[in-house]
Amino acid sequence: MDNKQLSVIFKSEYSNLIAVLSNYYRLTDLQLAEDIVSDTFLRAMKAWSHKGIPKFPKAWLRKVAQNLLNEHYRRKKIYEEKITPELSAGNQQIDVIEITDKIIEDSQLEMIFVLCDPQLNRESQLCIALRILCGFTIEEITKALLSNKETIHKKIYRAKKAIKERNRFETNLTSNQYVSRLDNVLRVIYLMFNEGYYSSVNEENIRHEICWEAMRLCIFLSEQKIFPKQKIYALIALMCFHASRLDARKSGEKGYLLYHEQDKRKWNKDLIQKGRKYLNLSAAGNVITKYHLEAAIAYWHTEETKGKWNNILQLYNKLLTIEYSPIIAMNRTYALAQANSIEEAIQEAHKLELKDNHHYFCLLAELYRMNNNIDKEIEYLNKAIEFANKENEKELIKSKFKKASR
Repeated sequence: MDNKQLSVIFKSEYSNLIAVLSNYYRLTDLQLAEDIVSDTFLRAMKAWSHKGIPKFPKAWLRKVAQNLLNEHYRRKKIYEEKITPELSAGNQQIDVIEITDKIIEDSQLEMIFVLCDPQLNRESQLCIALRILCGFTIEEITKALLSNKETIHKKIYRAKKAIKERNRFETNLTSNQYVSRLDNVLRVIYLMFNEGYYSSVNEENIRHEICWEAMRLCIFLSEQKIFPKQKIYALIALMCFHASRLDARKSGEKGYLLYHEQDKRKWNKDLIQKGRKYLNLSAAGNVITKYHLEAAIAYWHTEETKGKWNNILQLYNKLLTIEYSPIIAMNRTYALAQANSIEEAIQEAHKLELKDNHHYFCLLAELYRMNNNIDKEIEYLNKAIEFANKENEKELIKSKFKKASR
């Protein structure tokens, strides 16, 4: 059995099946939905280890999940404790239907908006949506939200409990409710794409299937008439520009190349062109969001003009006034080195003091390399290795260390 193929199938179908069970069948007990999906995957592992992966694995998983759900409904104890409240709040009859891609698409998008419920605090909305609908692990959510595992566990538990206690999902949202929840839905899609673009915990840095799923959801959103389009277009543009460099970022099995190391001939020109199209569409009106600014920064990275780095620096300055993050501050420092001076960039970088972040020490090492200070470069590469969590990141840093030591 191909474990990599299994991982991709399970990762994509996890969120699909949770969405259908919760939205279409109206299961408000998210733990029950997760248990059914987990049991489905367990049965798949047992069956496929002997017979191999079937020709249509997703159809197999969907059918088994549906059968397991029906089994739950037939069990008296489960019926009394979990299903009766569901039936009193929803349909009185369960329709046995084939779980199609259309039902999954509608359910998944609907569930993102349902879970981005303003009665839950913003962080809890993000945690539950990333866990249930994007299939993120606790560690991935922790990295994405710059938090810790205990806090994430608590937020997800409280969110599930709040939904279960209400004994219903707030479906059939009004147009105003959809629009009011759009910002957090876009945030979920943004974080989802980021995890695919550079995995925080997976040894395989680039996870194409997550990137494409985030882009698909965002494009689907842009086709709905009720939403203001500028933010959505800006996020699509941002993802197009970044996705255009996915193949150029690859280095071997699991490694990756930094921007200045990439072969620009491998950049996807069609995606760059689509990014420009959506960036132009996003400029209609007076709305400027972080997605607009990040998309503009990504656009300038595809250009080779005289004022490129100065434009990028000014955009980072604006972005930091809208939403500060240490990642944005680090990226701005590199742009500062390119636009102004390396010495100024080094001074600004030291002010950040991100003492447990290996990317930060890699940045300092790179700045000192640009400044021809090999001793300092090696010093910070050593610190970067100390704080790197993934083996492929450690190997990348070691390769830079070897170059600096020559």
